[in-house]
Amino acid sequence: MFDVEKIREDFPILSREISGRPLIYLDNGATSQTPKCVVDHIADTYYRVNANVHRGVHTLSQEATDAHEAARRRVQQFIGAGSSSEVIFTRGTTEAINLVASSFGDEFLHDGDEIILTVMEHHANIVPWQLLQRRRNIKLRVVPIDERGDLNVDTYKSLFNGHTRLVGVAHVSNVLGTINPVREMIAYAHAQGVPVLVDGAQAVPHLRVNVQELDADFYVFSAHKVYGPTGIGVLYGKEKWLDAMPPYQGGGEMIAHVDFSGTTFGELPFKFEAGTPDYVGTSAFATALDYVDHIGLESIAAHENELLRYTTDRLQDIEGMRIFGTSEHKSSVISFLVDGIHHYDMGMLLDKLGVAVRTGHHCAQPLMTSLGIEGTVRASFAAYNTKAEAEAFVAAVKRVVQMFR
Repeated sequence: MFDVEKIREDFPILSREISGRPLIYLDNGATSQTPKCVVDHIADTYYRVNANVHRGVHTLSQEATDAHEAARRRVQQFIGAGSSSEVIFTRGTTEAINLVASSFGDEFLHDGDEIILTVMEHHANIVPWQLLQRRRNIKLRVVPIDERGDLNVDTYKSLFNGHTRLVGVAHVSNVLGTINPVREMIAYAHAQGVPVLVDGAQAVPHLRVNVQELDADFYVFSAHKVYGPTGIGVLYGKEKWLDAMPPYQGGGEMIAHVDFSGTTFGELPFKFEAGTPDYVGTSAFATALDYVDHIGLESIAAHENELLRYTTDRLQDIEGMRIFGTSEHKSSVISFLVDGIHHYDMGMLLDKLGVAVRTGHHCAQPLMTSLGIEGTVRASFAAYNTKAEAEAFVAAVKRVVQMFR
């Protein structure tokens, strides 16, 4: 039984008031809130088991190391990776993509090579490849979308040629909510001998992901969108690619032996984890994944999808409402504009009514350009949001609209 009121008890922040009104938090696409069990775990780790991981022979170091590596195995299990050595801890999705762009790019991309991206990519899956262009004379080719926000798969297939070396695609659009057909896209790319990186930042909180079933070469996501702490992310990479890629950064933890005549690097996954890791954050992330599985990711998704359908239907009754992203395959995001009202004004006034949404281009300016707009208002749902909150949100939007009429 999915008990949303019981779930809300795990998130003390939801009892806050904003401008004298109960907080309605609908900015989960940017950052989900963190349950008490995760915060308690962080405090307990600092109070009881705070010591640097790996190589330490004393008890605290060994306990911290065990928790850190157990967290790696927990992530492996959660995403269906074949080995824990294929799980690299990063600071987030952005660093994970930068790691691949730097290490994979330097090893496998050369002048004249091409990368296929989509117009709906987050800046994190655009800018690192543009930075690579400064070192390599490579070309970025872009898959467009149709009027509903679905990728044009025929165009995607037509972009492949003998120079294609990598595909980068969002599993779920952070603006449109579109769930892209990544399994089919990966299969087609592999038939051309091309590996695929999937940005799963918006997918992992809402969909059951199995990287082996998808056959993804790289899959990246962040803890803070899955009820976990900030500053922790994951790069999953197939072992064959990670073994062949050079280190991203140098320092402690990632070495086998250092001499002034040269250095040999550690085995996976440590080759890509230079310096002291956020071992408190990784074990707290494991607690967050336990929390998600305790509720049931499928139950969370069903709840969010019901809120998505209900809220979308209610918003469409508002005169001048434009909703961007109407795919049949959509996750927990509604991006919209109301004619005559700037997205910033809408977001600011909603905040005065206690509703937290995101406004602007959502780090997806190329998508906004293709839509012919500067930005949107974005509401995004999580497990703790309620139908009553959805109703209050719609009522707040209507009230703002009345102010401008």
